[in-house]
Amino acid sequence: MAAVAAEAAQGVLGRPVSAAQKKKPNRVRIGLYSITYLGIWYDGRALTLEEVIGRAKKYGYEGVEIDGKRPHGNPLDWPTARCRELRKRADGEGIDIYSVSANNDFSSPISEHRQSQIAYVCGLIRMAGDLGARTLRVFLGWPGVSKDKDTGYYEYKYARQTWDFLHQFISDEEAWKLCRDALVECAHVAREHNIILALQNHVPIIKDWEDMLRMIKEVNSPHLKACLDAPLMRDKSAESFRRAAREVGSLQALSHYGGEWKPGEKDASQGPKFYRDFIEAMKEIGYTGYIGYELCHPLPIVGGKKVGLDYADKNARLAAEFMRGVVRSVYGESV
Repeated sequence: MAAVAAEAAQGVLGRPVSAAQKKKPNRVRIGLYSITYLGIWYDGRALTLEEVIGRAKKYGYEGVEIDGKRPHGNPLDWPTARCRELRKRADGEGIDIYSVSANNDFSSPISEHRQSQIAYVCGLIRMAGDLGARTLRVFLGWPGVSKDKDTGYYEYKYARQTWDFLHQFISDEEAWKLCRDALVECAHVAREHNIILALQNHVPIIKDWEDMLRMIKEVNSPHLKACLDAPLMRDKSAESFRRAAREVGSLQALSHYGGEWKPGEKDASQGPKFYRDFIEAMKEIGYTGYIGYELCHPLPIVGGKKVGLDYADKNARLAAEFMRGVVRSVYGESV
């Protein structure tokens, strides 16, 4: 019992609190989402998670979010011992592993597909706990990505055509109910591991942030909260951000940001202007969690070839500089 008490005093049972977690500042924190380096949007290899942690430290991020698919974070590849080794590596670099991200689809009318997705998310919940993360980003529906057989580049086309075909056989409300039932089941598992599921305001089942909030309220679990992302909101006005932030309030558990600096662009300050309004709204509600940078869309082709790893590096570096500037302007302190 003494050993159990000692572990509990450190944090979640079996999950010590890292040095990075203990240094929590009273402001929004800046993270790097590993999908930026997954190797699917640029022409080049995927970085290992150890390398992603190294990039995060090099560019001044405070933590990393691990994408929940190969080659980064598939739970089949991450038994408990390996998770703890990565956690130790991150701690040694002063980097917080703050979240894992599921790429799940709970909306399929095919029961076997939904069951496999529930099993996948439950595996990620276990993995997130072993990594010392506090949140697991989840979708309601997600078509996925596929590689074009002619170009060899990843894109959305085939996956979205398949998703659209399947969903013509069920109504929007039927898909909604399927997603809700799956989330209820996963929230029970999240409770066992003391993980917060963070539902992102991401299409296609969710049309805007109000749908995200509706689902959270219907599931009615303390282990399901919000991942409100500014780029995914239809209305990006300051008033819209304030209204959404106030409605979400203490449910806000995670966020992301984008921004892309094209070849030749070097000024970090030239990122999207609406982020200052969003960070102001987050400050107003007292959100002190992470906003993680993601480079997650088809990238430019220059000279007949897709841009490479150096392009991802440049954008990750400039995105960190950009958001540090935004946070500094809102909170009046260095990051």
